[in-house]
Amino acid sequence: MSILYVLKRIGLLIIVIWAAATLNFFIPRLSPNRDPIRERLGQLAASGSLNSAGIEEMVKAYQEKFGLDKPITTQYINYMSDIIRFDFGYSLSSYPSRVIDLIGLALPWTLGLLIVATFLSFTVGTILGALTAWPGSPPVFKFSIVPFMTLSAIPYYLLGLILLYFLGVQTHLFPIFGGYSTAVSPNFSLEFLLDVLHHATLPALSIVLSGIGFWGLSMWGMMITTLGQDYVTLAEANGLRPRTIFLRYGLRNAILPQSTALALSLGFIVSGSVLVEVVFSYPGIGTLLFQAIQGSDFFLIYGIVFIIILSIGSATTIIDLIYPLLDPRIQTGKTE
Repeated sequence: MSILYVLKRIGLLIIVIWAAATLNFFIPRLSPNRDPIRERLGQLAASGSLNSAGIEEMVKAYQEKFGLDKPITTQYINYMSDIIRFDFGYSLSSYPSRVIDLIGLALPWTLGLLIVATFLSFTVGTILGALTAWPGSPPVFKFSIVPFMTLSAIPYYLLGLILLYFLGVQTHLFPIFGGYSTAVSPNFSLEFLLDVLHHATLPALSIVLSGIGFWGLSMWGMMITTLGQDYVTLAEANGLRPRTIFLRYGLRNAILPQSTALALSLGFIVSGSVLVEVVFSYPGIGTLLFQAIQGSDFFLIYGIVFIIILSIGSATTIIDLIYPLLDPRIQTGKTE
């Protein structure tokens, strides 16, 4: 791999992040509600939380505070200069909290939930999918393709609602909302950790079940394709043990495309499973983004979406750079 190729990939990453960040700036402003300050203060006045008198003066003061009274080009320049420093300003809906602080509080919840759920579903689904396609596997695995197709077709949030009803509402085995009990004080104790795991079980289970179906079905297709390759036929003709053929010639080659999909999935982890987190009122990035959209909190939306863009773009670039190390047959940065 040449240095020039690496620099090209990094340059492409910068262009992608800039283009996506630009769209991130303009798209929220295309919505019918182009005045988030006025909308937010109007909601507070309607609910009785704010005296309606003097709202116009407050609107002007807050617009000046957040820079919304400036021309759109000035706002864009300020926006781009700020995101380079990861300074997303103040939250409109949670003022005087800063956007980066709100993201910092929500991000560990999402990462803790989704990293474990993603790796667990990937590992179990990949192994089961490979065994389903392998001719020498026990007969019980041959019937796994139907559950795979069923689970992969059901969205996370729908599985979450089903689990919520049966394991939460009906049996009361697990909590139905929140990241931890209100009676427990957040700390590093074993009691708090177990309480967090108890609350995360249902959201994680909905993601794992759906993920197992997706990864299993994907791996099943990859293994079917791999088993028809000449090198597998040659290995069988040479009398190698079935276990060796399965691990070294089948699973090893079929798992390469799975690795690419896993890297992209890890990039999407930062975004959270928005609807799953909303269903369970889980205090992660997904719930925070949902609340920001509800409150027309432009700056919070900017911050969350930019972090998502950065994570997905970085994950894609990293897997593109390390893929030749996973598969030596791939050559980059060379001309014939």
